[in-house]
Amino acid sequence: MNRRREFLKSTGLAGLGLFGAGSALAGDFQTLPMEAKYGNSRIQSFNMCGFSAPKIETVRVGVVGLGQRGPGAVTRLSKIEGVEIKALCDLLPERAEKAKKSLEGTPHNPELYSGSVYAWKKMCERPDLDLIYIATPWDWHVPMAVYAMESGKHAAVEVPAARTLDECWQLVETSERTKKHCMQLENCCYDFFELMTLKMAREGFFGEVLHVEGAYIHDLLAHNFQKEGGYQDMWRLKENYRNGNLYPTHGLGPICQILNINRGDQMEYLTSMSSNDFQMKARAEELAEQDPFFGSFASKSYRGNMNTTVVKTKHGKTIMIQHDVTSPRPYSRLHVVSGTEGFAQKYPEQKVSKGHSWMKEEEMKDLQTKYTPEIVQKVGELAKQIGGHGGMDFMMDWRLIDCLRNGLPLDQDVYDAALWSCITPLSEWSVANRSNSIDVPDFTAGNWKTNKPVPITLAGGGTTKVRV
Repeated sequence: MNRRREFLKSTGLAGLGLFGAGSALAGDFQTLPMEAKYGNSRIQSFNMCGFSAPKIETVRVGVVGLGQRGPGAVTRLSKIEGVEIKALCDLLPERAEKAKKSLEGTPHNPELYSGSVYAWKKMCERPDLDLIYIATPWDWHVPMAVYAMESGKHAAVEVPAARTLDECWQLVETSERTKKHCMQLENCCYDFFELMTLKMAREGFFGEVLHVEGAYIHDLLAHNFQKEGGYQDMWRLKENYRNGNLYPTHGLGPICQILNINRGDQMEYLTSMSSNDFQMKARAEELAEQDPFFGSFASKSYRGNMNTTVVKTKHGKTIMIQHDVTSPRPYSRLHVVSGTEGFAQKYPEQKVSKGHSWMKEEEMKDLQTKYTPEIVQKVGELAKQIGGHGGMDFMMDWRLIDCLRNGLPLDQDVYDAALWSCITPLSEWSVANRSNSIDVPDFTAGNWKTNKPVPITLAGGGTTKVRV
């Protein structure tokens, strides 16, 4: 890490947005050798892919960030046996108190931490916690996850796990050194159709999968400009000053698992293009005329409405990822799997084909019977009852806890967190440089060639019960 940082300083690259907190991208960065740019010549200190941490009979959890996503996580975790929620943290005391109140009538009686932007550090330092669950604004994800691992805790962090390449490397190097899990909480990997197509791919239904697509298309224009009751300090609106794919992991996670990325194949390079911004600056200027609060936002430049990023893998497969959170379009994650023998697509409907025509309803039912994964058979109906984006949030949390309790490798490791998150800064660079291609770093240090694919069974696990 230190040698890599010194190289960046000596070449002047440390100040570029690819590595630091800013987003200014310029220069002939593309001409540098791959090893110099990303430290790919490093010797991996420990391979966290497939790592089994010691079993934890009761997983003692601290949750930080109780605004948009955290309260739901608290509720879901409280319904999983073998979990003890021991600590809750938020900058605003009323949020921490409200989350604790939601646990009345359960076995959980957490201690509260609040009132300071660094209250979470005191929580992480507690010796009686095993897992820190992070649901804060994006720029806090890496500092909190790193501190949690340094304090001897596993880290589970909301998406995206990191904002810059340097932050991605921090997660990787800290997880390897501490031998603590760092799991990105990519809930879409646990959605029902995505899990079914993963099993279909593993069992050869599609033949050779050659192309996949994912997206995050969600009209958040009004929500991003919501002054009251929205994101704390307008943090998510400020993220939109960056021009690239700001939120790639929802669409990307499931299709990376289908392609065995980091576990048999690897991303090689990408190119990215954004449309102009046709809505955000106009909305900021319109609001500024009515309310001086929005004056500073009206003076900013924003990312383009639609970003399209295309990735080529080492084995010649292609990935398309799109991002649009302002256009008035129906929600879509555009889950597409295209192979030599079959095709599947989700949004607006779940469809499968083996040729020119979609399978009929009865055929789809037969597919669901044959290809429903074990985790869905085990907790799928319970997950739908408990909720969280239709149940996928709960299946994600249940699987995380079940793996920790049974000493199993996690479905998403730190290399997935880093790789899926790094699409944002790399897409920024490509957009700023006329959509030129840029190499994607290999966070596994070459171990993608021998790492084993994500399991689709609960072998060794599935023992954790659920309180309904």
